[in-house]
Amino acid sequence: MNTIEMLMPDENIDRDALHEVLGPLYQDSVFIPPSRVLSILATASMLQLDKLIQHCGEVMKETVSAQTVCSYYYSAESYGLPNVRTMCFQWLLDNLMTQPNEQLLRDVSLDLMKELIASSELLVMEMEMDVYTKLKKWMFLQLQPTWRGSCRALLPDTNLWFDRSKRESGGTAFLETQQGRAFVPVFQQLRLAYIICNLSSARTIDHDAVIPATWLNPMYKDQWLALLQAAQTRYLQIFDINVSGLHQNRMRCGAKICRDEMCSWRWTGLNFGWDLVVSYTNWCIICRRSVLNTCGSLRVSLLCQRKIAFRLSLASLDRAGNAVFRKDTEYQILALKKDQELVVVDLENQDVAFPMYVACNFLCLRRRGTAHSED
Repeated sequence: MNTIEMLMPDENIDRDALHEVLGPLYQDSVFIPPSRVLSILATASMLQLDKLIQHCGEVMKETVSAQTVCSYYYSAESYGLPNVRTMCFQWLLDNLMTQPNEQLLRDVSLDLMKELIASSELLVMEMEMDVYTKLKKWMFLQLQPTWRGSCRALLPDTNLWFDRSKRESGGTAFLETQQGRAFVPVFQQLRLAYIICNLSSARTIDHDAVIPATWLNPMYKDQWLALLQAAQTRYLQIFDINVSGLHQNRMRCGAKICRDEMCSWRWTGLNFGWDLVVSYTNWCIICRRSVLNTCGSLRVSLLCQRKIAFRLSLASLDRAGNAVFRKDTEYQILALKKDQELVVVDLENQDVAFPMYVACNFLCLRRRGTAHSED
């Protein structure tokens, strides 16, 4: 026969892939270019060539980037490469919020985005509101796959599209429309309590009419009661905390240190009136409780001592988005008096690279025996 017709069980398998995979049966080595690795992986999986499958996995690990990460993630899931899948997921946690890449947003599926947004390991810059904004742009690109434009034009075009949708639906929240229902599981992963405590963010959420009021109203009530509790609690109670089951309650925020020089930033209104100033100097990251009267989102608490649980994650990424330095702390209890400061991370004698991203998870510790207890 001059021509053999074969029905392949996988659309990733093509004629060239068969040629490339069968070749190693007759020679010692095979060259796998990144552009062909998925087709070769699919073919090697069909033929159960375990060594070649592992070789493909190594090539994928070495070439993870914004252009390949999603296709690698889905393929690793399909062809049984859990280490590659884990690496790609970590890459997305590190880069989803730090890279302004609209094609990357197009490639992230609904299920994958849900898993990413649910994670407390997501490298958030600056606050939780930025996660909402990223989700809004992602949803727009999923609904308008033919959109073409610059990264700078993406958010204005996204806002115009949702404004038009709001008018056409008579003000119905987008997630309650037929188009929006599919995205509900993803938006449910947002930590809304840390968005609505900022006036500007709350107004944006209200104007966008993406999130239903039935989600927000209970949050406003809970936050108001928590604010009253924080303002009227005079004494600090000491108790242990178990953070394992509190993923959705963790506040996520972060900052970028561009170079090795002194810098500082402020997370205002933290834990209802605790202004936390974070600074980097002399290879140390220092937290200081500020009681200066600033124009923060909430008035500054003058209680003698405030208490919070926190975990700090540091990461330096190369141009491809791969971590070249990483350091995570365990959860610690931070109890600071007025204007007291504390060194929380010492980086001396460590192989730090810049820019370095600083991400933090906070748990606000409230009194025992209330609806908001997190002990």
